[in-house]
Amino acid sequence: MDVEIAAGWKKKMQTEFEKAYFSDIVALLKSEKNSNQVVYPKGSDIFNAFNATDFDKVKVIIIGQDPYHGPGQAHGLSFSVQDGVKPPPSLVNIYKELESDLGIQMPRDNGNLYQWAEQGVLLLNATLTVRANQPNSHAGIGWQQFTDAVIRVLNEKKQNLVFLLWGNFAREKGSCIDETKHLVLKAAHPSPFSADKGFFGCRHFSSTNQYLMQHGLTPIDWLITK
Repeated sequence: MDVEIAAGWKKKMQTEFEKAYFSDIVALLKSEKNSNQVVYPKGSDIFNAFNATDFDKVKVIIIGQDPYHGPGQAHGLSFSVQDGVKPPPSLVNIYKELESDLGIQMPRDNGNLYQWAEQGVLLLNATLTVRANQPNSHAGIGWQQFTDAVIRVLNEKKQNLVFLLWGNFAREKGSCIDETKHLVLKAAHPSPFSADKGFFGCRHFSSTNQYLMQHGLTPIDWLITK
């Protein structure tokens, strides 16, 4: 099956693209489109996280659950929204923690995290598509199997990655990660319902950069400027 995805990922994930479950995902998405069901993100953005951060570039992984389900929001990067869209509540809290941790003033009107992705931050949702206004509606169509395979190949083929696991879902998703090879940082989810239960004050952004520098890697410039 020919999937439009960055070359490094295509090489690493080709066996997954050829499996029956992946064909089932494609068939379901085509069926949704043919029945005029609105699905986010648009087709060309489904693999945006992988195209923005090819396999060889990955240094940090932030695991989200599924795309935003409102119009104009999702564009294939976890926690990120398209240009011109007000940052959602969880992202606002991420910005607050960044400001507390590193003292940098994050933008209040820009929630597009593409600048992080360009530097090697894989913004990975566990489920890559969603029906409009129906959160988790595609959680059971096979994407979980695919993104589990993504995490496994990162864990096995790379060294000294930083995994940011926010909330119980992300912790479970990252349970296979070898913590002798990689840094795994865990905290509560940045949602307004849980951010004050361990996300605020976690200092994951400075810890990430300290670890990268200790291993001779360029730290992430977390400031969104565009």
